[in-house]
Amino acid sequence: MTHQYTVTITWRREPDADFARGRYSRAHRWRFDGGIDVPASASPHVVPAPYAPEAAVDPEEAYIASISSCHMLTFLDLARRGGFVVDSYEDQTEGEMEKIEDHRYWVARVILRPRITFAGDSPDAAQVDELHHLAHQYCFIANSVRTDIRVEPPAA
Repeated sequence: MTHQYTVTITWRREPDADFARGRYSRAHRWRFDGGIDVPASASPHVVPAPYAPEAAVDPEEAYIASISSCHMLTFLDLARRGGFVVDSYEDQTEGEMEKIEDHRYWVARVILRPRITFAGDSPDAAQVDELHHLAHQYCFIANSVRTDIRVEPPAA
């Protein structure tokens, strides 16, 4: 079975931009096949203001968000299958960029810090760890990347 996903990325140079000197806006739009339109830009950590608006989603944020979201959705399904009821799931995900050769960078690590609330019978710590392990193993996005993905639940 194959699934296809479509996103349209749109950017236009502003007429007064000095493109040759790198003085142009990196603001652009992501339009998803379901109709959602998201403002996007380069990261303000990479391209300084005013050329990278902070109010937009940057590719690095979207990357770590997709990893966190996929892990959460897989965890929820596995918890349900295990007979547990999840009331809430909140994750303060953090991505870490590192320099590699030739002045290139990559997202080396993504750290998931989920806070999960269960209703009724809650799994014990070992069961939660196993659910996270399986969620990582079955997450489509985690299976697609080479970034080191860690789950570090916050201390209780």
